Amino acid sequence: MSATRVLRRPGAARLSTFRQAAVRLPVAAPLAPLATFVAIALPALLLLPAWHLKHPLLYGLRHLETPLLIALPVFALLRGRRVLPAVSRALLLAVLLLTVWREIDYRLQRDAVLAASPAMQAVGQHFIVGYSDFDEIRQLTASGLIGGIYLAKRNLRGRSFDQVAGEIAELQAIRRRAELPPLIVAADQEGGAVSHLSPLLDALPPLSTLADSKDPAGAARAYGQRQGRQLAALGVNLNFGPVVDLRPAGGGEDRLSNIAARAIASEPGRVVEIACAYLDGLNDHGVHGTLKHFPGLGRVRGDTHLRPARLTAGPGELAADWQPFRQLASHPGAAIMLGHVTLTALDPERAASHSPAIIDGLLRERWGYDGLLVTDDLNMGAVFNLGIGRVAGEALAAGADLVLVSYDPRQVYRAIFGAAQALERHEIAPATLAESQRRIAAFHTTIP
Repeated sequence: MSATRVLRRPGAARLSTFRQAAVRLPVAAPLAPLATFVAIALPALLLLPAWHLKHPLLYGLRHLETPLLIALPVFALLRGRRVLPAVSRALLLAVLLLTVWREIDYRLQRDAVLAASPAMQAVGQHFIVGYSDFDEIRQLTASGLIGGIYLAKRNLRGRSFDQVAGEIAELQAIRRRAELPPLIVAADQEGGAVSHLSPLLDALPPLSTLADSKDPAGAARAYGQRQGRQLAALGVNLNFGPVVDLRPAGGGEDRLSNIAARAIASEPGRVVEIACAYLDGLNDHGVHGTLKHFPGLGRVRGDTHLRPARLTAGPGELAADWQPFRQLASHPGAAIMLGHVTLTALDPERAASHSPAIIDGLLRERWGYDGLLVTDDLNMGAVFNLGIGRVAGEALAAGADLVLVSYDPRQVYRAIFGAAQALERHEIAPATLAESQRRIAAFHTTIP
């Protein structure tokens, strides 16, 4: 027997057997090309909702988006770590970390607002806010962090008239006990397609149906009185109507906003006649009206609910479009709603809702308008993607009195936080806020 055989280790044969068995063990096969593409594409797509966490377009998924964007990557990483390409694993980890970061960032902003510092309260009283949680809006009301509420269909669903009126009365009582100004209570009850408080309130046809009546002004005042009586009984003191955009020829370009169906008429004089009488009818019951949507949507292409829109006509070309706004601006208690339309001749960079050139330059200085200016909803795509906090701060700095955050109510924390930061950076002049507060105070005394 050779020395080699004599010195051979006793376990060598078993080790060789183990190695052979290991070779025979199943190894995860690489993914097929299509599966690889899907494994990379899906995590990449998830980065979009993670980056835009709590975006208004995802409002319907609000209670699910964060749990899903955390659970899906965790599940995929645990179950597919041996077969997923490295790129997929990196993307899934990015989705997970981005979601957590965005959620924490949102909560920190919300907590900072609820701490109710002087800066948060100073800007907060300029916000009109929708709500889906009464306890949440009660806290904002008592802390002086908002100046008003907006009633939507969700606030009426399954509720009686008396229940809704009771909630509003409770909020106003909270303000009195806290020695705070009354809330502005706003609604969008134009008539016709935009009747968000119906069927709790009577569903009336659009004001345009009165244009061909024998006495349009008399009919419009009676219409306003009927609507004003019901709004006041509910507790509403500001209605977002009438629409005084001129009716566009041929149905207009913006099919989604549907101004052609909502506008009173195409002739400025007829619009003024009906809108003025309608405002008188609202005023008879202590309800203010709102002229909307300056600088006018009749000529606008594209829907500002979804994307930016530009109006290229100059002030001279828009004289007729602006006639109803100019003539009715001095009407007692009439507010003006600022649309998210960029009027390129005056300010090519910002929409009217947050443009100093339009708010302070045109409306305040050139027109001498000293009434309330309220923005359209900052949840709308035309401005939201610029940063709702940034736009809110710019609107207040430019001289807007009220900032509307209605469709997705919880965006109010981002909006107030951003506006308060602008105030602390001295981007909002204290004198501008003081003038705005004066106009808001006058709101409650303009109509007896």
